[in-house]
Amino acid sequence: MDHVFFCTGHALKIPNIVKSEGLYLYDEQGKGYMDLESGVWCTSLGHNNAEINKIIKNQTESLMHAGFCYSNEILEKSARAILEIAGLNNGKCLFLCSGSEAIEVSRQMAKHLTDNKVSLTLHDSYLGAYSSITDKSKNWYLLNWEQCKICSDKENCDLSCEVLKKIPKNVSEFIFEPGSSSGFVRFPPKSLIKNIIKIVRDNGGKIVANEVTTGIGRTGKWFGYQHYEINPDFIAVGKGIGNGYPVSIALINEPTAQELEQKPFHYSQSHQNDPLGASIVYGVIQYIEKNNLISNAASNGLLLHKELESLVDKEIIIEVRGRGLMIAIDIKNNEITNSIYNNLIEKGYIVGNRGASFRIDPPLIITKTEIDGFIEALRESKSLYK
Repeated sequence: MDHVFFCTGHALKIPNIVKSEGLYLYDEQGKGYMDLESGVWCTSLGHNNAEINKIIKNQTESLMHAGFCYSNEILEKSARAILEIAGLNNGKCLFLCSGSEAIEVSRQMAKHLTDNKVSLTLHDSYLGAYSSITDKSKNWYLLNWEQCKICSDKENCDLSCEVLKKIPKNVSEFIFEPGSSSGFVRFPPKSLIKNIIKIVRDNGGKIVANEVTTGIGRTGKWFGYQHYEINPDFIAVGKGIGNGYPVSIALINEPTAQELEQKPFHYSQSHQNDPLGASIVYGVIQYIEKNNLISNAASNGLLLHKELESLVDKEIIIEVRGRGLMIAIDIKNNEITNSIYNNLIEKGYIVGNRGASFRIDPPLIITKTEIDGFIEALRESKSLYK
């Protein structure tokens, strides 16, 4: 291609991808690239999944889109399935298009129900692309938990801690991103999160789990919040639930759904509760369950983490952090990171480049053989700096 007629804001690394299959993308020369970023964390079942493609084809031949006030059998089936795996059997859900939207509508519902003004999140959270979330100049409280990382008793967080005592009383919702930390994969202490939730709930606020990147098996459980043994009021789901198709869901637990019946919340968006998106959601859940991909993510995640740990030398590769198949690798500096990144692309491996870190988020279908191949390629690329 001679000219790029679209704007991404990102450097173009592979100019013409023409085919995909499983973990791999192929350019016009036939060269394959193992996509260890899952299309920016979206293709949880791998690219060009035949079963999901068949679902899409069948649904487009019957009903793709209806409107606000109409339902369809697949919407009911899909809603039951996603609520069941979240443990919200008698809850409600709203099918949308993007993770950012699922977070935003959950936030709006929380404010509607509580009449409180302040949104609370951790200082290193990423909550989507909307200006209402990216601009935290007013009506936000960012809880800085940096000192909690080095707290002498971080596993037994005390409610009298100064960090917790600063939380405002008028919090409408605490939006918790369980471990992604704006892509850098950091895990707040469980006791800290439980105490934040207690404070917010005691003051009448709601809890929103942002599972856009940490959900649908990515961390070795269906949802990242399950590692914290908490029960959110809202769950925002996106990315992997559509396996590349733009669908997201705002899940609502039963008590909150009942509150919304008493105090109705109206939301209008052209593509809410589309049968096509719902059919894909149902198919993704069925595929994951049939192929035991949650346990695969847990076991292969441990294997990948162990292999990456063997490359840590504190000179080039500084640290590895992860949970399931969500892993970050810290590298000495941006220059070395970019050089290794480009070398990996030459070798046929795509990773997420975040300055002085890599994000590794392969499809849940990854095998030991594919892990071994990547580890060897990374070892060779790292050795160039010895």
